[in-house]
Amino acid sequence: MKALPLKVAASVVALAGVLFGPVVVVAQRSEDQALQAELAAKGLAIVKDKCASCHATGMDDASPHEKAPPFRDIVTRYPSENLAEALAEGIVSGHPDMPVFVFEPDEIEGFIAYLDSLGPETQK
Repeated sequence: MKALPLKVAASVVALAGVLFGPVVVVAQRSEDQALQAELAAKGLAIVKDKCASCHATGMDDASPHEKAPPFRDIVTRYPSENLAEALAEGIVSGHPDMPVFVFEPDEIEGFIAYLDSLGPETQK
């Protein structure tokens, strides 16, 4: 069975939320830069623990897995706020050897803050 691309998977999860009710509620991003930096640090710790064996986590490192895009590229392809439900339900990827990870709401908040820290300055 072939895995769905991330954009399609996120759409499927969003549709499930419409049909069956909200899947997860994630707090709106804080305007407090210190809080966002703290959340981004927590997100980076999660990423290093669960994702860094395949994905590049910095601004110029290469991904250890050739089919795993660097997170700095992911954030330019998909708005981070659109990933919250996919992270809560279990992210489905474009490469079949990626394990499914399901994140708790506080982990999602940190993960998204980390992704936002990698994005263009206008997104921050």
